[in-house]
Amino acid sequence: MRAIGYQQPGPISDPASLCDIDLPRPSPTGRDLLVRVRAVSVNPVDTKIRSSAAPEAGGWKVLGWDAAGTVVEAGLQTTRFKTGDEVYYAGAIGRPGTNAEYHLVDERIVGRKPASLDFSEAAALPLTAITAWEALFDRLEVRRPVAGAAPVLLVIGGAGGVGSMAIQLARVLTGLTVIATASRPETVQWVEALGAHHVINHREPLAPQVEALGLGAPSVVFSTTNTNDHVGDIAELIAPQGRFALIDDPKSLDIVPFKRKSVSIHWELMFTRSIYDTQDIEQQGILLGEVARLVDQARLRSTMTQQFGTINAANLKRAHALLESGRSIGKIVLSGFE
Repeated sequence: MRAIGYQQPGPISDPASLCDIDLPRPSPTGRDLLVRVRAVSVNPVDTKIRSSAAPEAGGWKVLGWDAAGTVVEAGLQTTRFKTGDEVYYAGAIGRPGTNAEYHLVDERIVGRKPASLDFSEAAALPLTAITAWEALFDRLEVRRPVAGAAPVLLVIGGAGGVGSMAIQLARVLTGLTVIATASRPETVQWVEALGAHHVINHREPLAPQVEALGLGAPSVVFSTTNTNDHVGDIAELIAPQGRFALIDDPKSLDIVPFKRKSVSIHWELMFTRSIYDTQDIEQQGILLGEVARLVDQARLRSTMTQQFGTINAANLKRAHALLESGRSIGKIVLSGFE
């Protein structure tokens, strides 16, 4: 089967950073599905792993987690899907990725593709939808009020893939006032279109901008990027007994300033359930089913903004380079194999 992989980690400018390769087609056992991949999207985790993680000696590392496609085979223990079903999912970080013509995935983390979306539009959603949902509802518990705090959610990095989903989910499923950060005219327009009530500039101090809105101290803050640059402002602006979640990887994180306010701090990694095969791993499949229902009701929209053509090394390199530039909006998608 056709696939894209690498043998040595390094910068995307290296000609060997991603290569078109041929690999054996896998076969499903147990609860695995074999999916014919129709579309994939690219996430920051792809670029981080490509630049730092080596495959086993002599082997190829295949990246990619978001996918939408069609089930072509199913393991004997599968119960939720059958051949021909159209699905979407975010995969597991410890297994070969979705940048391949055929892909194995545990059915418990798979959802039925939204019927109203094509494969490309659907492939943009899984990883960011799961991350945003788990951060908001499992970690931050945004439906649980913070006594005396403003019912306000601040999303730092609103135009990224996760921020784009967090804004939508908060607007559709909660009564919170949503403040999002964006710094360019096009990103401001994007987050406003997604439903943000207010937009502030993350290239300027956040606390005075939040205070100027006159809403009160936000009860919850969700940081999706560059947390290290904003942690002081977050500690200043968040309400006492508020809740703060992040998903990025700051080199260091001084949480002492949060002690005086008794702020709870939460890290979200959507791969945790699959890494540890947690007892509630099937919640990710259920979650994706709920996202699909909301999409088909036209209450959520796909965050696909750019279609980079077929799934091959050249197009994936372009996608990685744009992600690493920090100037992408929403999600980049690739569809089909040549």
